[in-house]
Amino acid sequence: MYDSPEPARANRDVPATATLPITLLVITRDEAAVIGRCLDSVPFAAEKLVIDSGSTDGTPDIARRHGAKVVHKDWLGFGAQRNFATTQASHDWILALDADEVLSPELARELEEKLPELMKSPSAGAFLRRQTWYMGEPMRWYRPMVGEKLGRIYDRRRARWSDVRVHESLRFDGPTRTFRQRMIHHHNPTLLHRQLKILHYTELKTRDWLDKQRPTRLWLAPFVFMAAFLKDYVLRLGFLDGGRGYVVSQVAASYAVYKRLRYYEMVRNPASRDHVDKFNDGFLP
Repeated sequence: MYDSPEPARANRDVPATATLPITLLVITRDEAAVIGRCLDSVPFAAEKLVIDSGSTDGTPDIARRHGAKVVHKDWLGFGAQRNFATTQASHDWILALDADEVLSPELARELEEKLPELMKSPSAGAFLRRQTWYMGEPMRWYRPMVGEKLGRIYDRRRARWSDVRVHESLRFDGPTRTFRQRMIHHHNPTLLHRQLKILHYTELKTRDWLDKQRPTRLWLAPFVFMAAFLKDYVLRLGFLDGGRGYVVSQVAASYAVYKRLRYYEMVRNPASRDHVDKFNDGFLP
């Protein structure tokens, strides 16, 4: 488990290495505070590619200074944006990170050592395990934040991102493997940032539900909250992380309910679907 008192400089001790024919791919908008750290954590990638959807905080310039090629693309939704980004890479093998993620030094070394073998195999890609820093410290017990498995390495000829607006995932067409060491997720810097992101994610998710004409089932909302909270706080061991475990479980349960409330409003009052557009370029992340 990676545990550094200086997470923002996590990979300063990873030496420059010979590059591997793989593209590091990051999609961004206004990630100036974290994009350099993310890019620097992958010293072995032959190409670093940032797909930016309209940053106004200098993210593209910072990315270029850290060795990345920057391509502008208006926002398509998470799945579509990642699939577009995949087409812009110079290499078939891709490592996808979010801007607030880094490879730990241990994982960078593991990948440098084992990626050549993976890239010569019939594998479609690989999963990475992610440890999350939350409220300034690493989570120790809460399962989704200590060892979550995420598909992040793939051969674009044998994998594709799910075409959804939010909560996208890789779909592999072939065998995969899982690496042992952790990547590090520096979670939203404050609860304010998290709540704003929840508002944004809710708008995206509920529009996916509208496309599918999902039933509203508002009567389930109280039970959804209880089930979601107990799942995270008890079954996923959030209670062992003390106050932070309570907070993350409460926020997750509230998100599960708010999606349903907002969706009910969209169905009950279709005009409400258009009143959030003014937030997209400011209030919402």
